[in-house]
This record gives sequence, C-alpha cells and structure tokens, in this order.
Amino acid sequence: MAPHCPPRGIYVPCVAFFHEDETLNFDAIRAHMTRIAKAGVDGLVIQGSNGEAMHMSHEERIEVLKVARSVLDEHGKPGATIIAGGGAQSTRESIQLCNEAHEAGADYALVLSPSYWLPAMQKPVIYKFFDDVATASPIPVLLYNFPGVTGGIDLDSDTIINLAANNKNVVGCKLTCGNMGKLQRVAHDPRINREFAAFAGKSDFMLHGLVGGSHGVIAATANLVPKLHNVMLNLYDEGKLKEAQELQTRFSRADWALVQLGVAGLKAALEKFYGYGAGRSRRPLGSIDVAKFDGDAGAPLRDLVEYENSLPDIK
Repeated sequence: MAPHCPPRGIYVPCVAFFHEDETLNFDAIRAHMTRIAKAGVDGLVIQGSNGEAMHMSHEERIEVLKVARSVLDEHGKPGATIIAGGGAQSTRESIQLCNEAHEAGADYALVLSPSYWLPAMQKPVIYKFFDDVATASPIPVLLYNFPGVTGGIDLDSDTIINLAANNKNVVGCKLTCGNMGKLQRVAHDPRINREFAAFAGKSDFMLHGLVGGSHGVIAATANLVPKLHNVMLNLYDEGKLKEAQELQTRFSRADWALVQLGVAGLKAALEKFYGYGAGRSRRPLGSIDVAKFDGDAGAPLRDLVEYENSLPDIK
C-alpha cells in the first residue's frame, strides 16, 4: 500500500523565535505553537522557510520538533500532523534530516531543492535528488517548490508529476511559486493514480488554489490568523464563494503587508498583536520593530486579528 498523504486542511509553517543573543526562545516558540494548535489547524510545518531551518543546527531542529510534537499532542485536534523541513544541499544530509525528523515525531518531510551549485542543478540532477531522498526517507516526502529561496529553481509540473507517479513515497508538494496552472495540472493528472496533496503555498492565493484542487494550504499568514484559514476552507467547501472572495481580499492585503517585511516582519506582527516573541531573525537577516505596524500600516493585519480573536478555540 502506498503511503498516505497529509489530510486535507490548514497547515501553519511555524516561525522560530530567538533571544537577543540569537539562542532559541523556547518559551515564545511553545506559546506560539500552543495558540495555533488550539485554533484547530490540521498540522504544523516545522523548519520550513519561515522557521529559518537554514539557520539551525541539526540538534536545534530536533529540539523544536519535539516541542511541536508535545504541543500538538496536548492541545491540538486528534490526528494533527507535523511536516518537517528536510531539504539540504546534499542528498546525504537531506536523508539524514528526514531520519532525524522521523525520530523526533514528524509525520512527513518537506524537501526543498538544493541550489548552491546552481549551474549543475539541471532537471535530471534535481529529479534524482528528490527520488533518492524520497526512496531513503523513513517518512513520506512532499516536494517544496519555492524559486525565491533556491536561486530561481522552479520545479515544473512534469517533474512533479513524474516523481509522484514513479516514487510512492512522494505524496505531495507545496507550491509557493504561485503558479495556479501548475497546481491545476498536478492536482488532476491521471498518471498520479492515488491521492496526492498539492498545496497552495501562500494565503495570497489560497482561494485560487482551492478552486484549482489545492489540498488546503500551507501559508505563513496562518501564523497570525489560523482560525480564519479554517473559515476560508469552510466557506469554499460550503459553496459560499462571495464570502470567500471577500475574505481572500483581506488575506491578500495582509499577506502583502507581511511579505514586504520578510520573516522578521511576521514575527514582529505576532509580538504586536499577541504579545510574545520578537521581530528578530538570526543574522544575516535583520530585525523589525513592532512600530512598523502602528497606524495605517498595521490596519490590514489588525482587521483580521480582531476577527480571529472573536472565534473560539477548539474544545
């Protein structure tokens, strides 16, 4: 039997918080994960791009994963899933990360393309990298396509479909590229003759993704308003497209306000509106002051946070 793909739903690519000396702030990390788990999301993505995986040691990754597993087990809904970042610049290290993620309690691995030796990363090399990692991984693998952090490497639909069709341990993908035609092709290709989780990778096009067959969403803005992402999914499933379009407009405005400030900006927004953490990343990334969200600049976020806070936690 082929491995199962993640359940359809809302997945939050959790940020990581740091003290001023750049050590991990586990109090803030736990507070953040607890708030998200209580929102009733379907899972957490740990050590994705927003989680600053590239800035962490293997030991730190394992520690954060163990915190995530304990928080979901205590506060999340039954069956809540952990997807862990497993990408690295070598096949060997990527396989190691997948093994460590499995041992720390992750259910799936999210694997980003290697990109350091950019001229060498031609399609056959990329294909073999993902195929080798998925074959060796003890947990099912999702392909992570994010050209903005891989020097422009952009997995096309044929590559994704061929990997899924030929390797049963490739069970999904996250498309942060925003190519909705690609998502449509991948989500509905008959060569993938089993359930396959093609996820839209941003709140900015969540509704567009759902129309095309997205398996839910993996979205950074869900760090800020996870319950509202569940609202969006329910509106779509209930056929309430006008209401969904109105909420999507609000999502897109908030997403644009955040994307201009990067990962640290998202963390500053969490400090501003929820009172934990700080708008600080590990160097060479910088810091963002919460004052960035004062006045009109913070209005698109404040609007959504007020709506979010009016909604109940899961029981």
